[in-house]
Amino acid sequence: MLPEAYGTPAAIALVLGGALTCFAGYRLFRVVLGIYGFVLGAMIASSVVGVNSTGAMVAAALVGGLVGAVVLMLAYFVGIALVGAGLGALLANLAWGQVSGQDPPAVAVIVVSLAGAFISMWLQRYVIIVGTAFGGAWTVIVAAVNLFAARGVGRGGSASEVWILYPTSIGNERWAPIAWVLLGLAGTAVQLAVTGRKK
Repeated sequence: MLPEAYGTPAAIALVLGGALTCFAGYRLFRVVLGIYGFVLGAMIASSVVGVNSTGAMVAAALVGGLVGAVVLMLAYFVGIALVGAGLGALLANLAWGQVSGQDPPAVAVIVVSLAGAFISMWLQRYVIIVGTAFGGAWTVIVAAVNLFAARGVGRGGSASEVWILYPTSIGNERWAPIAWVLLGLAGTAVQLAVTGRKK
């Protein structure tokens, strides 16, 4: 959660970070962990601050982001398991949402996340490549959808409005899942052929 005025710069930063993750995630995995740790920490920390204090909200986002980045960068192997678990949770939410139109039960998300974590440790290199390619692609898509929304809402919005990023929300954009798959496949191909090759 950030003040509305910060919505466009934050969305642009997420598009750039997502593209870096999508096409060079394996090579820069520690940097990617730092980026996603920062985003997660900033989201959590800024959401506990009241919307009336812009300075406190931005300060909380920066401090929380730095703490999150350090934690994920230090937890490299835990980060690999978290990539698999996160990708599993994302797939569970998307698949269940497409079938039933509702959020999946917590047990289903936990089971799929645990399976993703175990698989990611077993097939580490490939899971990092596929996970970062599709995770980065999803970040680009969600950030792009939010960028267009922020640019539209930002004109004429009040100073008290806030910009909230929902990682699983793409609204009614029917092109988004197709663009995600295509961008994720492109990122996987680039990493397997160029940026993720073993030296």
